[in-house]
Amino acid sequence: MATINLREFYPWYTHDEIVDVPDVIAAELMAGRRYDYNYKQRVRRNMAFYSLDAEDGIETAVIYRDRTPWELIEMAEQHCRLCRALNSLPEIQGRRIEAHFILGKSRAEIAEAEGVSENSVNVAIKRGLLAMRKFLQKNN
Repeated sequence: MATINLREFYPWYTHDEIVDVPDVIAAELMAGRRYDYNYKQRVRRNMAFYSLDAEDGIETAVIYRDRTPWELIEMAEQHCRLCRALNSLPEIQGRRIEAHFILGKSRAEIAEAEGVSENSVNVAIKRGLLAMRKFLQKNN
């Protein structure tokens, strides 16, 4: 029988708790402690403090910070202004800008879907963006 202090193995013990356990259990507890120590050393040595596949939100918290309420309000207002500018365009220009920038379609895909040349899609998108810019400058 081996005598161990449970406080050394379990963090929730706040005071010394001495118990007698079989040698097999004491050996397993010591092996677990060595494994934990070695793991922490490998993490420190490899500077692997955060894993991108941990799926616990660490990587998201590192990449994206929480926005302040004022930033959220400003983003919502900007979104409304952009929607109004997009709605001010003629239907064809608005549809092509939406397909390209919001839906992520290429200009060639839009031209093929509408049965027009890619050049006419390019011209419509450029003119639409210019019209949106003028609309936003006029209404700000």
